[in-house]
Amino acid sequence: MVVVHRAHGFRFVIYTADHEPAHVHLTGAGHAKINLLGADGAPELVFSIGIKRSDMRRLLAEVVKHRDEFLGEWERIHGQND
Repeated sequence: MVVVHRAHGFRFVIYTADHEPAHVHLTGAGHAKINLLGADGAPELVFSIGIKRSDMRRLLAEVVKHRDEFLGEWERIHGQND
């Protein structure tokens, strides 16, 4: 488990033994999973448990802002897709 970012009381985590597609897990007062490249190329929420909608919007905006960094970390941890 690699913590790649912290914001709004949450840790943004990439697990080392995880599967594609590239995604981050958010842990704090609840849990969420966000794919870094959704169908339209933007990050997309997979699920959220115990996180208020207003907080989830703020957290998703944080992923959008740092998506390229998170993708770089995913590739560093899991290897690059060919």
